[in-house]
Amino acid sequence: MLFQKKPGRHVVIVGNGIAGVSCARALRRRDKQARITLVSGEGPHFFSRPALMYIYMGHLTYEGTKPYEDWWWQKQRIGLRQAWVTHIDTQKKWLSFAGEAGGLGYDQLVLATGSKPNKFGWPGQNLERVQGLYSLQDLQTLEAVSHEIQHGVIVGGGLIGIELAEMLHARGKKVTILSREQSYWDNALPREESLMVSDVIAESGITLHSGTELKEIVDDGQGRACGVVTGTGEKIACEFVGLTAGVSPNLSALKGSEIPTGRGVLVDFSFRSSVEDVFAIGDCAEIVTPEGQRNRIEQLWYTGQMHGEVLADVLCGDDRTYDRGIWFNSAKFLDLEWHTYGEVPPAGFPVRPGLRQVYWQAADKRHAFRLVLAGDAVVGVNAMGIRYRHKVCERWIAEKRSAEYVLNNLKEGNFDPEFYHRYEGAIVSSLRAQVAQAGGQA
Repeated sequence: MLFQKKPGRHVVIVGNGIAGVSCARALRRRDKQARITLVSGEGPHFFSRPALMYIYMGHLTYEGTKPYEDWWWQKQRIGLRQAWVTHIDTQKKWLSFAGEAGGLGYDQLVLATGSKPNKFGWPGQNLERVQGLYSLQDLQTLEAVSHEIQHGVIVGGGLIGIELAEMLHARGKKVTILSREQSYWDNALPREESLMVSDVIAESGITLHSGTELKEIVDDGQGRACGVVTGTGEKIACEFVGLTAGVSPNLSALKGSEIPTGRGVLVDFSFRSSVEDVFAIGDCAEIVTPEGQRNRIEQLWYTGQMHGEVLADVLCGDDRTYDRGIWFNSAKFLDLEWHTYGEVPPAGFPVRPGLRQVYWQAADKRHAFRLVLAGDAVVGVNAMGIRYRHKVCERWIAEKRSAEYVLNNLKEGNFDPEFYHRYEGAIVSSLRAQVAQAGGQA
C-alpha cells in the first residue's frame, strides 16, 4: 500500500533521538508543506546520546553534544514540543500530555520513544541512588548524587556498563562490576576478545566479578541504596547501583492505546503498524519477520538513523522497505577500541555449521584481529586495538572476497593515525599459516 501525501498534513514524531530526528530531517527535505512536530519530555533539543558519558567526565558540555544550533529547528520549520505523552487515542488521532489539560492532534504518528534500562524485579531496584544511564534525566540524577558516592556497583556488562563504570572511575570513585557472563560481554564478543576486555578492566583498577548475579539491593532505611547482595550471598557496601543489564523498548506512552506491541511496537519492514497512520522506528520498533525467524529489535545509533530515513520515504509515498545491510558496530572499552563487521559469533552462542575462524593476538594482549570464513569467503571481521575502515571491511564481505584477497589487501583497511605501530605483517603471517593448515589457499 502506498501512502498519498496530504498537503499541509501534520506528522507528529514522539521522541527526538537519532531515529525521530533523522525522520524529521529527511521528511522535510522531501515535503516542504508538511507540518512536522517533534515531541519529547527528555529535552527540547536533539543531542548525541552516546556523549552523555563525556559530559559527566568533563570532556564536553551539553551544548557541545547538540549537532544543530537551537535556531536551526525554526529555520527548518520543525516544531519542538517538550512534553511526556501519557495517552494515544488512535481513533481521534490525539495525544495527551502529562500535567497539561490540552494535547496535540496528528494526521500521521511516528513513535520513536527509544529504550529504557531493564529491571528484573530485584528487591530494592526502585530505591534512590539506583538507576540506569540512558536519558538526559539519568545523567542529571547521577550528577545530583555523585558527591555521596564513594563506591558504585554496576550490574550488567556490555557497552553501557563499561561506560558508566568509566564515568565513576574518572571521578575517583571505587567501582565494582557484577557480570553474570564468565568473561566480559561474552554474549556479544568472541572468547579471546572478551577475556582481553576483562583484563583491561582489571588493570584499570575497576573490580570485575564475572559469573555473578545480583540478588538484592539493600535499603539504608531512608529509601536509598547502601549495598547489594549477590547470588552467592556476598554483601558489597556501596552508595550507588547502576543498572546496565541491557535495555528494552520504551512503551510507556502506549499504555491504554490500541497499538499492537510485543517486546516493542509491532511493525513491518516499512515501519507501518497495523493501526492506520501509526508507525514506529528506532529502539522501540519490533520488526515482524517471516514465520520461523525471531522478530528484530535494533538498538544502535546507525540503525535508528536508517529507520528514520526509510520511513520518511514511505511517508512520502515511496514503496520502500528497510534493509540494514551488513552489520557493524564499534565501541571503546576504556582505552581499548573495538570494531566488528558482518558475522562474528560471540562466545556465548553456538557457531552455525560451515563457519571457521582464524585469529591473531599480539604479545601485549591489547591488539587482535579475527576473520570469520564461510568456505573461503570472508563473512566477518573483528578487530581489537586496531582501527579498520568500515567501507573497506563492508566491501570485502559484500563482494565475498577470499581470505587470500583480504590478507593481500589488509593494509587498505587500516586507518590508525600516522606513527602508530603497524601489525599487518604479523597478522598476515599468522592467519596465512592458520588458513593453510585448515586446507585453504591463503
